[in-house]
Amino acid sequence: MLFIVFIALALTAFVDSAPEWDDLRVTWGPNIYTKFNQQPRTVADAKEQGFKLVGPAECGGSGAYNGNAFIKNDDYALTLLYDKNGFIAGIQHGITKELAEKTGYPSKKLQPPFVFVDNRYVISAYFTDPSKICTEGRSAKEFKDEGTGTDIWLQTGNTPSEVTLIPKQQKDVAGTKWVEGKCFITMGVHYWYDIKPDMDCDTFLPVFLLYNGGELNAFGWAFLADLPSPHYEHPGISVIGVSLQHTSVPENACT
Repeated sequence: MLFIVFIALALTAFVDSAPEWDDLRVTWGPNIYTKFNQQPRTVADAKEQGFKLVGPAECGGSGAYNGNAFIKNDDYALTLLYDKNGFIAGIQHGITKELAEKTGYPSKKLQPPFVFVDNRYVISAYFTDPSKICTEGRSAKEFKDEGTGTDIWLQTGNTPSEVTLIPKQQKDVAGTKWVEGKCFITMGVHYWYDIKPDMDCDTFLPVFLLYNGGELNAFGWAFLADLPSPHYEHPGISVIGVSLQHTSVPENACT
């Protein structure tokens, strides 16, 4: 079973002088008015909405990721990362040690990008330069000008200095290990990492990219485990097959 968390960075039309990524929403659904749940992009708003700090109070204090981590209702499936100045800097998914032992996920072959910290396994993506999140952070003007962020850096190692910059333009994906799937309505053109018909499912990178009009404006987590959270979607095999249509991977592979 594939469990997916969809993360959108822009849902509104671009206008001159407006940031390219002007929003942060999670959880896909066919009805954009009942899903695509907007998330707070400042610590002040997060606290107002019931999010609480988890992990060290010092930005990047754990050494395993950069930023201050906030969750709501004790649900690590949606962990928001903020810089030292309280502006959105990234997003993280966490699986408690107990749940990992129960499900057998993540496999050892996925550690990293999953890193064990504070009794949970986390996978992190950053929207701003990871090296500056806890050293400089962003100013209010930079947040206003840039919006949610400027790029996506996926943490691929045990420390936040080990990251991979995701191509922001679809044309720049060529020549990488990202494999094009199909365009799915209200989501975009899917890309999956290094998928093959005979791949070892324990090595399946649980990340997909989404491009609209040639531009990166969303991505998501995709986990091969039965994980409980209202933020997950549980697509059927037919839906998964649609997203893989342009690949040589069978639609029921790793599901």
